[in-house]
Amino acid sequence: MLFCSFLDPLYFFTYTFLKQRVLIVTEEIPSEDLDRMLSRAARSFMIFIKPSGSLCNLHCSYCYYLEKKELYPDMESFRMPEALLEEYIIQHINASPEKTVRFSWHGGEPTVLGLDFFRMAVSLQKKHRPAGYHIANGMQTNGTLLDENWGRFLAKEGFYVGLSLDGPKEFHDIHRRTKKGKSSFEKTMHGYEILKKHGVSRDILCVVHNDNVKYPERVYHFFKDIEASYITFLPLVERSPETERGISERTVPSEAWGEFLCTVFDEWVSRDIGWIKVQIFEEAARTAFGQEHSLCIFRPTCGDVPVIEHNGDFYSCDHFVDPGHRLGNIQKTPLVELLESPAQRAFGLAKLKTLPRACLECDVREMCNGGCPKNRFLKTADGEENLNYLCSGYKSFFQHCRPWVEEVGVQWRKTKND
Repeated sequence: MLFCSFLDPLYFFTYTFLKQRVLIVTEEIPSEDLDRMLSRAARSFMIFIKPSGSLCNLHCSYCYYLEKKELYPDMESFRMPEALLEEYIIQHINASPEKTVRFSWHGGEPTVLGLDFFRMAVSLQKKHRPAGYHIANGMQTNGTLLDENWGRFLAKEGFYVGLSLDGPKEFHDIHRRTKKGKSSFEKTMHGYEILKKHGVSRDILCVVHNDNVKYPERVYHFFKDIEASYITFLPLVERSPETERGISERTVPSEAWGEFLCTVFDEWVSRDIGWIKVQIFEEAARTAFGQEHSLCIFRPTCGDVPVIEHNGDFYSCDHFVDPGHRLGNIQKTPLVELLESPAQRAFGLAKLKTLPRACLECDVREMCNGGCPKNRFLKTADGEENLNYLCSGYKSFFQHCRPWVEEVGVQWRKTKND
């Protein structure tokens, strides 16, 4: 595995040396397998692939991706061509440092491409999957286009599906409406029931905004009532420079976000451990076991979750799809080079290097690590830049759950030593 960049002038020497060195040790490795071994990414990655670009059948008022269509004003079709899809799949498999190769289909709304597109994608994955490798597919969807055929396909091919649902109808429909301004709740719930009926592994993604944040019990009980087994709460933060506070009215207040999490946590920890998984609670618990965070926003550095658009453009992150963070195109620069490029690594390291002293000295830093860079636009009490807008909310929650996390760690160590 190469840890140097393909842009490093020593790369070609290193590649030749390693290839000759391995061949001296064993001649049983086929040349194509050796090339694959030497061209993998240095670390695990998760790419948000956007085969339909920003196209979507809904018009959610808080969606940050719909406007990305403006990046391609002359584009006639936002459907990824079959030849490019196949090239992407080949490059993705070859770049993976692990034998479980994970694909994450996003949008916009990926299902607008139709079921045949994903049948083709899965067929191409199987065609190019090396012996001993496993393909794992995930999809993020609003669920409104799912039907029985989709349900059967997703179940058969083992897809993991994240479905966007902001709680009961009165909260969901505030921002998640059709292009004609109509409710999307019933169709979303129909999609959820399709997934449930066919036994598709699924995750609820609930955007927490200025309205539903006030009703944590009602939101959580709704998800319990529909038998949701995995829930991800996503805080809505929108910059709005023209307003006095610099944020939109929809944005969740930081302190209220913390109270929401604490309220849900108290019920979860008393009744639902082992029955329902809540992503942020699991992330907090990882510190009890000394595990690295699985969620990029809580890792010390980021940059391992880039985006590939419908035309092959590579962007550093889903929240930084803009000209300044377009690093290239996989039709001209191999995917692994883009993943390992100095620009992408610098993007990820900037998260750590720009942490203010208040974060470096924070007693819950290991749980948070400053949060997502897109939300780090406040100043600390000392006037330092890059404090996360959600700092107060995250801090109150992590301090609230820390006694439980510490007890989990104690019990785990006892079990480990017995």
